[in-house]
Amino acid sequence: MTNTKAYAAFNTKDPLKPFDINRRESLDTDVAIDILFCGVCHSDIHIAHDDWGMTVYPVVPGHEIIGRVKAVGSQVKGFQVGDLVGVGCMVDSCRTCSACQQDLEQHCEQGMVMTYGSEDPHMPGHMTHGGYSTQIVVDQDFVLRVSEKLDTKAVAPLLCAGITTYSPLKQWNIKAGDKVGVIGLGGLGHMGVKFAAAMGAEVVMITTSPEKGNDAKRLGASAVLLSNDEAQMEAHAGSFDFLLNTIPVAHNMDPYVPLLKLGKTMSVVGASPVELHTMGMIFGRNVIAGSLIGGIKETQEMLDFCAEHNIVSDVEMINMQDINQAYERVMSNDVKYRFVIDMQSLKG
Repeated sequence: MTNTKAYAAFNTKDPLKPFDINRRESLDTDVAIDILFCGVCHSDIHIAHDDWGMTVYPVVPGHEIIGRVKAVGSQVKGFQVGDLVGVGCMVDSCRTCSACQQDLEQHCEQGMVMTYGSEDPHMPGHMTHGGYSTQIVVDQDFVLRVSEKLDTKAVAPLLCAGITTYSPLKQWNIKAGDKVGVIGLGGLGHMGVKFAAAMGAEVVMITTSPEKGNDAKRLGASAVLLSNDEAQMEAHAGSFDFLLNTIPVAHNMDPYVPLLKLGKTMSVVGASPVELHTMGMIFGRNVIAGSLIGGIKETQEMLDFCAEHNIVSDVEMINMQDINQAYERVMSNDVKYRFVIDMQSLKG
């Protein structure tokens, strides 16, 4: 095993603090990675605080990982030392179930092995630990190629925020000429705007905050719709081909359903409690759908799309030692639009 510096949460209340973990020795099919940058996802905070009732402490969060290959196993193909690579929300799956066979490893019938917080199949009795650390060892099938053309630090959030918003836009075949509403302008929403615009859609940012209008247009939105303005909502009723709901907190979805055209879909990507009366869905023959990240094949497709269109996240850099203050700011919605940790701060 390899001793590795990390930061971990030890219970629901105390701040994250330094923690040494043991990474497994590399197998023949493994890629060992020196971590350069790791994004800070709202899911990291939920797990650190045990908001979902599934945390096993201590836990090292982080599933938006960018790094350089430091070593490869004897059977590894397609990666070599020095390559720029990424690791997202999962590091393994059963590979054989119907979901995995459809390149939907995130829906593995045996349960995907998450980058942190899952039982580690290679280290019985241990849990996986994520990217708030200096290095990681991952099976080659769950390592992603990253273009050197992109701003490396700003690529990190693509591994979660990026694929979380790209996947539903692709699943519902968003194309040039479609009118797409992105609900909520945060870490997920700002990526949804960028992707939908790059796909040629007419993008409308739907928000309660007028001050977000200029930023939304900078990101690619053609218009801003204030959801707390009844007149504006009525003017846009029945006009959207697709809605991407990125709101990460409890909310009422009833006001948004009437915006959809007959038979069209609102995809929800924020894991949060919602209120919904079915009347609007019934009369509009509308669909409310969920979407969970994306499989490895689709995530690579997303990264390649980003390289082609020069898309990265808007980020604010922090040192590892600033993670607790960053968590407070995320919970206060005080970041545009994603924190990324410079792991050199932990290596020193």
